[in-house]
Amino acid sequence: MKKVTFIHAADLHLDSPMTGLRHLPATIFSRVKESTFTALKKLTKTAIDRKVDFVILAGDLFDGEDRSLRALSRFRAEMRRLEENGIPVYIVHGNHDHLNGSWIHLDMPPNVYVFPGEVEIKKQQTKTGERIHLYGFSYPTRHVFEKKIVEYQKEEGADFHIGILHGNEASGTVHDNYAPFTVQELQEKDFDYWALGHIHKRAVLAESPPIVYPGNIQGRNKKETGSKGFYHVTLTEIDTKLDFIEAADILWEQVKVDASTVSRFQELLQLCQKEINKYRKEDSAAILSLYIKNLQLADEHEMKNVETNLLELLLEEEKDEESFVWIAEIHITKSQQIDKEQLKKEVNFYGNLFETIERFENVDEAIASLYEHRLGQKHLSPLSEDEKRELIVRAEKLLLDLLCN
Repeated sequence: MKKVTFIHAADLHLDSPMTGLRHLPATIFSRVKESTFTALKKLTKTAIDRKVDFVILAGDLFDGEDRSLRALSRFRAEMRRLEENGIPVYIVHGNHDHLNGSWIHLDMPPNVYVFPGEVEIKKQQTKTGERIHLYGFSYPTRHVFEKKIVEYQKEEGADFHIGILHGNEASGTVHDNYAPFTVQELQEKDFDYWALGHIHKRAVLAESPPIVYPGNIQGRNKKETGSKGFYHVTLTEIDTKLDFIEAADILWEQVKVDASTVSRFQELLQLCQKEINKYRKEDSAAILSLYIKNLQLADEHEMKNVETNLLELLLEEEKDEESFVWIAEIHITKSQQIDKEQLKKEVNFYGNLFETIERFENVDEAIASLYEHRLGQKHLSPLSEDEKRELIVRAEKLLLDLLCN
């Protein structure tokens, strides 16, 4: 059975300036600045370790049209590693690193092929004899708004046909509408795989054939959250296997903490530490935006400077950690103090609601499904009257929070 394996990555944005992050401690900012190169090294290492047939880089390898000398040099070094292992690399440039930019030219090793400014077919034969046709183009200038997809024409004579396109799916409105296309237009080309770039959030737009955005390999700010990396693709005559490989050295996340169960600062600190430690990994670091809701500490003095004090304690030792979890910002929403008696007077709905809650006696009926479940029968013990009343109180608080916020 014929088979081909390759790495599909896009939007490397090497040497991104990481705008707005200079307030970070020097050691952490240096790590963040290096993160795109760290992710690239993981990509090349994976390609070598898994002995892939080739690598596809679907645009925006560099963060700007000037392509910093540092980025070019580091990129060339990784391409040489692939050359030493007999792995070809197929590149299209996108809107960020278009062909009309101004930069110092460094010759790439012979295993690297860059598609020109018009759609072209590149033919390759793998070491095991499979014939591949790759189709793609690089942006000649920064703005390419025409539907380049019409120029992709399948040429017979290959075992596999792979389209490479840095562009925007036509229904998407978040990104600039460069080289727009529809899923149907790509499917009509009758290719075996579409290697897309431009969108920084990974997505599989279709499975037959696979139409894939791998996302960027390293998040660059708080908006680019979640796992970042690339795909190891195994393409056969009957199916396709997509194996997502995490590459990011720095993970960006938004963490939400419900503080409705705490009343002391120490309890809040422990709750936040517990949530934060979920993002601590041996082989990477994290930068978090922390959103705390429903906070109301019993001590007014503790409540007064809670955000400043909490941030100071959470960051106390992180700058010296190899696998740091850095809190970039904290947002606190205080618990609203609800005057039930006043609400009873103002709105009849609330009066009826509180009266229903105060007279509610069907706790056993409400939780019956839990106790009837086989695991519930095994692990749950009967509730006392005090525990039932506590459930009602918590349900009332949750309901009021939902109604009033």
